Amino acid sequence: MRHIPLAVMSGIVFATAAVAGGPEYDGSDRVDVSHINRSIHIGDGESAGDLDSVNGSITIGDNASVASAETVNGSVHIGANGQAESLETVNGSITVGSNTIVQEGIETVNGAITLAADASSLDKIETVNGRVELGARAHAGAGIELVNGNVELKNAARVTGDIIVRKPNSLGWLSKQSKTPRVILGPNTVVNGNLVFEREVELYMHTSAKINGKQDGPLAGGKVISFSGESPNA
Repeated sequence: MRHIPLAVMSGIVFATAAVAGGPEYDGSDRVDVSHINRSIHIGDGESAGDLDSVNGSITIGDNASVASAETVNGSVHIGANGQAESLETVNGSITVGSNTIVQEGIETVNGAITLAADASSLDKIETVNGRVELGARAHAGAGIELVNGNVELKNAARVTGDIIVRKPNSLGWLSKQSKTPRVILGPNTVVNGNLVFEREVELYMHTSAKINGKQDGPLAGGKVISFSGESPNA
C-alpha cells in the first residue's frame, strides 16, 4: 500500500495556499476549486479540474467530469455516468455512482469505499480502516488493498489484480486493531489475481465465484466458507 499521499501531510500545504471561502465553481470547463472549511458541489453535467478541501465534503453530480477530488475531513461522492481521475479522503467515505469511471484510483484512510453497479476504478482501491464494496458488475482494475475492514463483491463484480489484507501494524499509527476482516465473493464474481492475507481473514465464497490465482495466508477456522444465496446471511 502506498503511504497515503493525501493531505495527511499535504493538506496543510494546499490549505495555506487556498483562499478561505474562495469562489464557488461557476460551471466553466476544468476550473480548479479549493476550500478550507467549506464543502464543494459540482452540478449534473458540469466539468471541473482539481477539487481540494480540508474540512468539507465533495459532491459531484451525474454525468459530470472532474480531475481529482481530494479532502481531509469529509466524504467524496460522484454520481452516475461520470468521470474522474482520482478520488481521495482521509476521514470520510467515498461513493462512486453507476457507470462512472475513475482512472487513477480511489483511496481513504478512515472510511468506506463503495462502487455502485457497473462502476469502475482502473487503478487500485485502497483503504486502511474502512470497508470496500463493489456493486453488481463493478470493476476494480488494479486490485484492492486494506488493513481493517471487510471486502464484498456483489453479483458479477470483478477484480483485476490481487485482494490484499495487510497486517494491522504495517502502517503504524494510521492503523488500529479490528475484528477479523471478511472477504466476501458473491455470485458470479471473478478475481483475476491472488488473495494475499497477512492476517487471519474470514473468506466467504459463493459456489459460482472464481479466483484465477491462489489464496495465500491464514483463514479463520482454517477453511473457506461456501454459500449459495445472494450473501452469506441469505
